[in-house]
Amino acid sequence: MTTENKSIVQRALAGLIDTGDVDALAPFLSDDFVHHRPGTTTSTKVEWLAAVRAALVPLAGMQVELHQVLAEGDHVVVYSRRWLPDAGPEIAVVDIWRIDDGLIAEAWEIIEPVGRVAANLAWWQPAEH
Repeated sequence: MTTENKSIVQRALAGLIDTGDVDALAPFLSDDFVHHRPGTTTSTKVEWLAAVRAALVPLAGMQVELHQVLAEGDHVVVYSRRWLPDAGPEIAVVDIWRIDDGLIAEAWEIIEPVGRVAANLAWWQPAEH
């Protein structure tokens, strides 16, 4: 099951990363798919695919390196680094995907700008002004 779930996520991401084709991602998502962001922000399958589609123009040419793909049970975790062409900003991303009945049912996404990593190591300290 773990290997199969990992393969589902890898195939879904490959279609999007390699071609930029959001429609290639859609068949891997369940109809009741939910995407979560920190806080209370969630979106449905239709909303999330629309957001991904809208981001394709400003993020055209974005490079993605998958560094880790880990799976256990019905969850797959992907750690990647992404950056824009021409030395644009770089981000580190952790995606957690939950697979149900062969489809991606839920996703969680955490994004950290690499340029702010040092500041985030002491997130509990008051900001200096």
